[in-house]
Amino acid sequence: MASEQKVAIITGASQGIGAALVKAYHDRNYRVIATARTMQPSRDNDILTVSGDIADRRTAERTIAEGMARFGRVDTLVNNAGIFISKPFTQYTEADCAAMFNVNLTGFFHITQLAIAEMEKQRSGHIVQITASLADHANAAVPSVLASLTKGGLNAATKSLAIEYARHGIRVNAVAPGVIKSPMNAPETYAQLGPLHPVGHIGEIADIVGAILYLEEAGFVTGEILHVDGGQNAGH
Repeated sequence: MASEQKVAIITGASQGIGAALVKAYHDRNYRVIATARTMQPSRDNDILTVSGDIADRRTAERTIAEGMARFGRVDTLVNNAGIFISKPFTQYTEADCAAMFNVNLTGFFHITQLAIAEMEKQRSGHIVQITASLADHANAAVPSVLASLTKGGLNAATKSLAIEYARHGIRVNAVAPGVIKSPMNAPETYAQLGPLHPVGHIGEIADIVGAILYLEEAGFVTGEILHVDGGQNAGH
């Protein structure tokens, strides 16, 4: 059943930034499709949860199919699911490489391809990737080649998709965070990680949510990599 009420898909939605985004979009009267490896069913009729591995195309297919059956449209996709492994380059394992490629790139490919196919039909939509400031501004204190490779790939794909689909009414942007207080970082590391940022402290989940909501409303912005990183990208 089609509806004029907009619909957002959030990947990696079970905790941290993803869970905060589900709430933020729902608070703005969006219906939300929330997907992660493990999602608890929602009692809210405007929130559909889909459990599954984002790297598996069948998860993307179920997310889109069940979302369309329930809500009838897809307006926004936030590719929030991602993993980060920091190691010296020669210490990365094949398993590390496979894990980061599977979640950061393969998962992005499957769900984004299927979401755009639906957005094309309505000639409107918005896609946001969450990447990483380190992809643009390497730091010897944080060796992270696989993050640069995968998240940098998302930055490049963001610009390419923005141009390819601009005339189809689909905008594509990215938010590139610095270190954020989220389940990805243990609280005992916050003080140590703060000085990596020129502002002297790490960011909050609300900083990333606010940036994504800005992009959601910024109809003249596409192909943008918005750095929310305490000044890291500007320099040290």
